[in-house]
Amino acid sequence: MPKTATSLFDVAGKTALITGGGSGLGQFMATALAEAGASIYLVGRREDRLRDTLADHHGAVFAVDLAAAEATSRLHDMIMSDHQAPDIIVNAAGINPRQPADEISESAWHYTVNLNLNVPFLLAQKFVPYMRRAGWGRIINIASLQSTRAFENGIAYGAAKGGILQLTRAMAEAWSRDGIMVNAIAPGFFPTELTAPLFADAAIAGRLAAATAIGRNGALEDMRGPLLFLASDASGYVTGQTIGVDGGFTAK
Repeated sequence: MPKTATSLFDVAGKTALITGGGSGLGQFMATALAEAGASIYLVGRREDRLRDTLADHHGAVFAVDLAAAEATSRLHDMIMSDHQAPDIIVNAAGINPRQPADEISESAWHYTVNLNLNVPFLLAQKFVPYMRRAGWGRIINIASLQSTRAFENGIAYGAAKGGILQLTRAMAEAWSRDGIMVNAIAPGFFPTELTAPLFADAAIAGRLAAATAIGRNGALEDMRGPLLFLASDASGYVTGQTIGVDGGFTAK
């Protein structure tokens, strides 16, 4: 029987794991999924922020630095020791050191690429066997405007986010036949901790808004619809894609 428009986007009864769930887009996405009926597993370095995000929602928090050695394996073991495997993974944890190419250190390069590119694959890989057995799964990576164009002082971040486009395609090719849809969201400029230096300068924020087709920068609420689409049955024939949620920034 065909699903209704409402049931297509339903995530009630699902469990979603969100990295970077204590701030910014990750925090908003976690709250949006919880408000839509999902249980949420929040992952990040700051346990107090994670607990604030969880608030009255159903789920659990895991204070883990995902860029540390073997962190994804430890997180898997922590979750599976007391909880069920996630149906949905949102890889929202990220960092942008904003350093010139001539100055970025080797350690900063490796940390940035590891957290933004390596971790999304390694974390998903840990939970794919459970999704495969269930015949259903959703993995949502976070790309960027810098996935397709260069920004000043963004070489490590841009390299990692460029990799996310191909990683998303490759993960989809590997796992979609098992009912696991893998897609990415590429946000434009949203007010978060990561973009705070940009929004602190009204002139820069204004120029960024003017560069969009809509004429404004993003508001967190703009992310709700695309997120629920990719996290639900509504995206059952969509995989390996990157959806730009950027107000038409990349269309101009």
